Amino acid sequence: MLDGSQNDFKTAELDPALLSTPFRIQTRWHVITGASCSGKSTLIDQLAGKGFQTVPEVGRQYIEKELAKGRTIDEIRKNQAELTCKIYQMWVETEAGLDPSDTLFLDRALPDSFAFYRVIGKDPNKILPDCFQHHYASVFMLDRFPYDRDGVRAGDDAYAEFFDLWMVRDYKALGYDVIRVPILPPDERLSFILKNLSTQGLV
Repeated sequence: MLDGSQNDFKTAELDPALLSTPFRIQTRWHVITGASCSGKSTLIDQLAGKGFQTVPEVGRQYIEKELAKGRTIDEIRKNQAELTCKIYQMWVETEAGLDPSDTLFLDRALPDSFAFYRVIGKDPNKILPDCFQHHYASVFMLDRFPYDRDGVRAGDDAYAEFFDLWMVRDYKALGYDVIRVPILPPDERLSFILKNLSTQGLV
């Protein structure tokens, strides 16, 4: 999935000059992120079941809607660059419509897009300024399980490792204290996160 020969920005770091940009709005949003097969969707569903407000992953929502229209996954992914940019714009619009004062959990957030941009050969710094509109209350990075394709996922273990590496680096570059969530039974993962946030007085 990762072709370094055609991807000039595969290892592009975030621009230190741009990283000095101040965040505009402090939120009460908690990011649940991780590479594919990390259990994000399961955890988000558990949080929703506990009564927390959640925001599903925009990219998966878009692909599932297109599949429901009768399109194939190959058709949807035919132009990966166009798909990535479209999903990114949906992310921008989704976060713009959220209330910063609401306590909610996001299945991925804007900074996840940097890794996706690298994969399609685009400079992640082109979208870096958008990420200073909102500052998240916390960022949880889920350790991943062995890769397992489904009707939406594409990629392999190398692809997942790439995302795991860069997502942590990017969030840390933005100044976030990334909290790693180990592989645990679902209920224990949920308890791990809620205990962490309770200790900080965030839930």
